Amino acid sequence: MAKGAKQKTHKASSKVFKKKKNGSLTYKASGGNHQTNKDTPKQIRQRRRKGILSKGEADRLKSVI
Repeated sequence: MAKGAKQKTHKASSKVFKKKKNGSLTYKASGGNHQTNKDTPKQIRQRRRKGILSKGEADRLKSVI
């Protein structure tokens, strides 16, 4: 009895997004590593927080992660 082929994990996406217990996907905000002297301290501080993917985008990406 042949089983259906399993979906492979999309490796690039799995390294960027982390799945939380409630099912939402988080990612690191961009633009906070270097050349931040042009930004206000508030902008730099806010980029340290994790971004949360919208529900529609998360539902689309969960199958590949």
